[in-house]
Amino acid sequence: MNLITGATGLVGSYLAKLLLNKGEKVRAIKRVTSDTCLLGEYAEQIEWIEGDVLHIPSLEEAMNDVERVYHSAAVISFLPSEIEQMMKVNIEGTANVMNVALHSSVKKVVHVSSIAAFGIAPKGKIIDEKYSDPNINKSFWYFRSKQYGEREAWRANEEGLNVVVVCPSTILGAGWWDAEPNSLFPEIYNGLKFYTTSRNGFIDVRDVAECMHRLMHSDISGEKFILSAENLSFRDVIWQMADELKVKRPNLEAGKILRSIAWQTEAIKFLFTKQRPLITKESAELASIDFMYTNEKVKRALNYNFKPIKETIAETAEVFLKSQKEKKKFGVFT
Repeated sequence: MNLITGATGLVGSYLAKLLLNKGEKVRAIKRVTSDTCLLGEYAEQIEWIEGDVLHIPSLEEAMNDVERVYHSAAVISFLPSEIEQMMKVNIEGTANVMNVALHSSVKKVVHVSSIAAFGIAPKGKIIDEKYSDPNINKSFWYFRSKQYGEREAWRANEEGLNVVVVCPSTILGAGWWDAEPNSLFPEIYNGLKFYTTSRNGFIDVRDVAECMHRLMHSDISGEKFILSAENLSFRDVIWQMADELKVKRPNLEAGKILRSIAWQTEAIKFLFTKQRPLITKESAELASIDFMYTNEKVKRALNYNFKPIKETIAETAEVFLKSQKEKKKFGVFT
């Protein structure tokens, strides 16, 4: 039996469908209010346990007779008002999962961390699995939350739990269109004018799920893997999205001044409308930093070749346009 935390989210939903298509049994935790739309009819094949990673009794129930745990539940946010909950879920929630797994029948855990957990590297450095930002305690709150959560996974590994950690880069693929970075598709479709030139790693969500499954069923233990297909500039990614959506490319580079004006404008708008801001002070600062990652370790370990991001963008754009016609707020690969 497999247990997935975060099965209603982007990574968790594709992972659940992958496991079910391979004939494996899946149990998952969800809140009463969780939306299972990304799973479609697959949701009926999952054994659901009501609860969450902050509720230990529900975790204990969920891990009964479970051998494999995929921990993908997490909060991603750069909003100051969501920092406390994000830190609680990403750190305490991970600690709870690891502690319950240590005292159950679980044989292996694949923990979904993030490239954010590495922090910020010196300019020009390509980050590998050995790198760790010495100033992570002063970094973005999301970065800290993933680093501290990852430490709980390694602590459990030291205490005897078989753990593998994966650190995906920016994940692309059909899902909820209001969730980053998929929110770029509707923003570009509706006339986004600005782009940034900073670089980052990108990966298809289906590659993330496939690598997690292969690592779970391997003999690999106590290792960390960067999951990233390509290092690309956001300008190139945004322009590819615009081309596939058949709309005009954003043509104004968002420099420091424009980014500052943007996040302050969004902050003021939020005060009056409570509408989620498109950019915050942290995300504006993040947009000025280049990040580059190597995927050599996981390619060697799994003999794996990643899907080209150009194909991912084309396929995601096709699903987005279809969902626009159907007036749906989400889309999925079939």
